Amino acid sequence: MLVQINDRILEKIEEWRQREGSLPEVINFYGDLLRAQVEAGKHIIPLQPEATEAEIAARIRQGVPVLNWDALPLDWSSFQNLFRSVAAIIAEHTSSPPGGLHSLAGDIDSLKEAARAWYENSPLSQWAERYGIDEQLLGSAIHCAIKPFLVAQADTLIGLVPEGQWRLGYCPICGGKPDFSFLDREKGARRLLCSRCDTEWLFQRLECPYCGNRDGEKLKYFGDEEGLYRLYVCQRCNSYLKAIDLRQTESEILLPLERVMTADMDRQGQEMGYRMEWGVAAPDDKR
Repeated sequence: MLVQINDRILEKIEEWRQREGSLPEVINFYGDLLRAQVEAGKHIIPLQPEATEAEIAARIRQGVPVLNWDALPLDWSSFQNLFRSVAAIIAEHTSSPPGGLHSLAGDIDSLKEAARAWYENSPLSQWAERYGIDEQLLGSAIHCAIKPFLVAQADTLIGLVPEGQWRLGYCPICGGKPDFSFLDREKGARRLLCSRCDTEWLFQRLECPYCGNRDGEKLKYFGDEEGLYRLYVCQRCNSYLKAIDLRQTESEILLPLERVMTADMDRQGQEMGYRMEWGVAAPDDKR
């Protein structure tokens, strides 16, 4: 399901291109990255988990994500090739020099170490300094290269997580934090979207997924005139989270694409002094 969504996003981007003649640069950048990820994903074969269903159920009850690093099946040659492609796309669309990323791509041992550190939420400073790469840019490049592997594996695992048993602020599959959310069409229940593997899960309406704040006086949201989009903010940790209310539309909504289409909401949130905390994964003791 998650893999098919990406195919549909690329179809929709091409439909827009044919209709409009040209697209905003942010969409072109996103589209190029997504095409590279989809192409790599065609060769990814997800594996069944070594853990039994009972062991996975126990992890869920304990608040531990299903997929730890050692259980993630990575073809390092494919990952390395995709990382090189991501580096080239970043260089084409931004002012970031490609040399450091390309040098890291050629050092497979360092690349493996950096990828593991990123997944386990450890600092990337040693590789950033060694190869002269901005640390945030390095994290983004690793994220883009590892994402098709996470998405493919999440597709095979999400059915093992009972609906409603996971109400935590990080992903039940990979431990990633949410970077988008939505209110479903049926009951308006809030669901979160993982920034790393695109898994969706149910979450409380009155709680900050980043710091656990449930004080209604410090939780607010701002809506647009149509009532379609919301910007949830937490005044305790100064974070924000974008959302779309699916009850307000009957058109096709592709949630991963909405991350990009709502970039102006990011600007608004940041101008009000809030930040998005999606780059933070689950705590080490919950992995």
